[in-house]
Amino acid sequence: MLLPLYDQKSRIKLLVLVMALLIGAVTMLYTRRLVQRLSEREQHQIDLYATTLRYIISTEESSNLPFLQEQIIDANTTIPVILTDGENVVDTKNLGLSAHLATADSVRQVRALLLAMQQRHPPIVIELPGGTRNYVFYQDSVLLRDLRTYPWVQLGVIASLAMLAYLSFSYSRRAEQNRVWVGLAKETAHQLGTPLSSLVGWQTYLRESERFHDEPIVEELGKDIKRLEIITERFSNIGSVPVLKAENLYHTTRNAIAYLEARVSRKVKFSIETELPLDTPACLNVPLFDWVVENICKNAVDAMDGRGSITLRLRRVRPRRRWWTRRPSPPQVAIEITDTGKGIP
Repeated sequence: MLLPLYDQKSRIKLLVLVMALLIGAVTMLYTRRLVQRLSEREQHQIDLYATTLRYIISTEESSNLPFLQEQIIDANTTIPVILTDGENVVDTKNLGLSAHLATADSVRQVRALLLAMQQRHPPIVIELPGGTRNYVFYQDSVLLRDLRTYPWVQLGVIASLAMLAYLSFSYSRRAEQNRVWVGLAKETAHQLGTPLSSLVGWQTYLRESERFHDEPIVEELGKDIKRLEIITERFSNIGSVPVLKAENLYHTTRNAIAYLEARVSRKVKFSIETELPLDTPACLNVPLFDWVVENICKNAVDAMDGRGSITLRLRRVRPRRRWWTRRPSPPQVAIEITDTGKGIP
């Protein structure tokens, strides 16, 4: 049941990715076509604007000038335009400059805009009587510039949504896998309960038997049963919030090491050094604490090839003042585990 479900979720993630790419491609193509058409329209409009300026400047007929001024020159409310005579600025339109700017600031900004227009579009030359020329510099309207950047903004939004969907599916899958592992761990702990009860009964029988009463194997069997009970408790607590209790740190660490000492090579020596009083308590979960110490020490034994020493050092951690409060952090202790292994080459 799980494999078809995971395959289905993989297909959903692939479908989301394909849809995001398809929407992005369609958006880019449509917006590109729209930008091209709007650019051609603005080019036609600015050509008409320059032609009208040429007519107004060069004609002596004045009857049509108000109509041309109103319908063509004043009708341009979107395209920024700068009219120059080759050296000086004659007129400007739609530059969006603040009316409160000082003259020097206005001139500086107009020069900067003129330089940008020269780099963007070639000027439109207006031939005037007497051989003089005027030049019309222009740039794309705000609407056209926004349309050029709009697809990238939309693609960013689509990519963010696609990434969010992907992360949601991935998180859902990991959460489901974790639930499966938690269920398997709890079921394993439940199944271990029956043989453990039987082993406890056999240990009690052997301990009360005169033949095996003084045998060391009975005590070792009891230790192994206790160990299995701890392992069962670990598995049953997987997926649950650990319950922390105040325990004697030194004795808890000593007990964890004592179990390992009897089950690893005798050439490995364990020692505990402490800077703390022997009755120092610490909030911990004993089964999980033993598990951590056991795994670290077993890795150390493997790194030493079964020969060397492992030292556990208990020390107090200096409390740090948290930046969001004036109160210092609660007292903490640390356990440093060192070995004489080869380490990382």
